[in-house]
Amino acid sequence: MKNKHFIILGLAGAAAAAIALSLSSCVSIPKGARAVTPFNKNKYLGTWYEIARMDFKFEKGLEQVTATYSLIDDETIRVDNKGYKTKDGKWKQSIGKAKPAGEPTEGRLKVSFFGPIYAGYNIIAIDPDYQYALIAGNNLKYLWLLSREKTMPEAVKQNYLEKARALGYDTDKLVWTKQ
Repeated sequence: MKNKHFIILGLAGAAAAAIALSLSSCVSIPKGARAVTPFNKNKYLGTWYEIARMDFKFEKGLEQVTATYSLIDDETIRVDNKGYKTKDGKWKQSIGKAKPAGEPTEGRLKVSFFGPIYAGYNIIAIDPDYQYALIAGNNLKYLWLLSREKTMPEAVKQNYLEKARALGYDTDKLVWTKQ
């Protein structure tokens, strides 16, 4: 009887581990979205200013938001997100890592700020000089407009908003970041 309990516990543990592993590796892209190709990660490195975002709990109330990307090794990128929480009068910083979610020449990354749990970070539009980018998360709850400067030309902004709306994003819900 004891062996039967150990077998059942072992199977339950293996099933839980398999589910946790599959969830931690679940990195997707919104339906209909395509990541940019070719993508040059070295040109993407450096600091980006957040122009707009779909708000979520980790960025609520933040202004002056930046994301700085640097190489850890050939495959891994260090992600350093910072923003100023005016309500608290403090800077908030999150350090994570990103790795390719597909081919290295495709703008699909998986990003983690919490150990083995990764989320999709999909560069779905970028200009040839890597000055402006449109980023989609795993689903229609996550979207960012990024710029190398604290502003973005109106024509680029409108182009990116059209692309986002075509995918089903409710761009009226975007938070326009004060830089």
